[in-house]
Amino acid sequence: MSGAGWAGVAVAGVTAAYALASRRLASTPLSAPIVFVGAGIATGPVGLDLISAEHDRGPLLTLLEAALTLVLFTDAMAVRPEQLRTGAALPVRLLGIGLALSIASGWLLAWPLLPGLTGWEAALVGAVLAPTDAALGAGAIANPRVPGLVRQGLNVESGLNDGMVLPFFVLFLAAIPGTAYAEEGVGGTFWRALLLSTVLGLAVGGAGGRLLRSARDHGWITRQWRQILVLAIAAGAYALATVTRGSGFIAAWVAGFAFAYAMRGSGRRSGSVPSASASAPSSAVPVPVPDGDDTADFAEDLGNLLAMLSLLVFGAVLLGPALEHLGWGIVGYAVLSLTVVRMVPVALSLAGTGLKLPTVAYIGWFGPRGLASIVLGLLVAEQQVPGVVLVGRVVAVTVGLSVLLHGVSAVAFSDRYGRWYERAAARDRGLRESIGTSRAIRRRRLDVTGPPGE
Repeated sequence: MSGAGWAGVAVAGVTAAYALASRRLASTPLSAPIVFVGAGIATGPVGLDLISAEHDRGPLLTLLEAALTLVLFTDAMAVRPEQLRTGAALPVRLLGIGLALSIASGWLLAWPLLPGLTGWEAALVGAVLAPTDAALGAGAIANPRVPGLVRQGLNVESGLNDGMVLPFFVLFLAAIPGTAYAEEGVGGTFWRALLLSTVLGLAVGGAGGRLLRSARDHGWITRQWRQILVLAIAAGAYALATVTRGSGFIAAWVAGFAFAYAMRGSGRRSGSVPSASASAPSSAVPVPVPDGDDTADFAEDLGNLLAMLSLLVFGAVLLGPALEHLGWGIVGYAVLSLTVVRMVPVALSLAGTGLKLPTVAYIGWFGPRGLASIVLGLLVAEQQVPGVVLVGRVVAVTVGLSVLLHGVSAVAFSDRYGRWYERAAARDRGLRESIGTSRAIRRRRLDVTGPPGE
């Protein structure tokens, strides 16, 4: 059997093994990202050498891009406008202030610790490592003992900051000589990769949502094809932006917002169904509603699977080789990126909210780096940035350390923080953390709780 065949056997075996024990492992420090990254290291060049970037770069990059496209689209679909306004506007502060400060502090810190990089390459490192991935610390959000304000804030932040960092990423690339975006120039990149991609995403997502809503109102589409259509819309937005030399990721992210908005704008009250006297046949199903609709279920599940496989690929082609070339500068930057670069901006962005220090520390710590950083790091490699080797190693070590630390600490820290909150809420009825929020954002890829056998 060929190396690719054995790699397929290994990937299928790891996926099946974790799936069979997934509920049992959900309450332990052994998270899915830890398992898949560890399996990637074992099957990569430093282990069995079944997966190699040198021979499999094209298919691997396609897998990673597909995973990020689906995650961007479905995360954008899941966000509701009211979730940005409720709960002391916590997500707005984290996204509007904390994200920008994280990029800036990551940029500044890279200069002394990574002297082999130019100024714009250092900025690129700051942007690549700024977005968070809640899936790497799912227990920190899924634990019902954690107040809804905090869980929703972390969830919405993670769902949006990977898309919000993309404009910074492409503009920083455009400022580095030798990249594809540099050929366009900053002005050309702004118009094509940002504005054009945004317009295309709005058009594809909006049209797709309206067509699906109409087909559903008239009973023309089955449940299965409704879910498959979501994949087609996400892929269409990405592909259309790519062939016009824009940013497929930005288009997919914007398309998710437009699709969800068009689906909600039915003109009926949320949850209403066609009346018996309507012209639609009696088999017509309800208009999609913000909660309880299963339109995105298949896309979310597929995105989750692809994200886990992407972590396996990451362990094989990025983290494993990077571990053989560790240096104090790389390790130091990785540690500070997960602490100072994340926690100080979070503390500054939450100043004046009235949240207690344990809450600020909890939110600051649970900012794991994951899929977005991996894919953007590989895209930097594809652009042949002069400092690409160092950038790749820094991203690999930072994400790898995040997978380990945030995965191991999620269950224990969430329980400890939950106990603190229960005691504090019992003493103080006006505790800021107890502010009511809208219904928690629906992201099934974080659903690790529930009754056994569910």
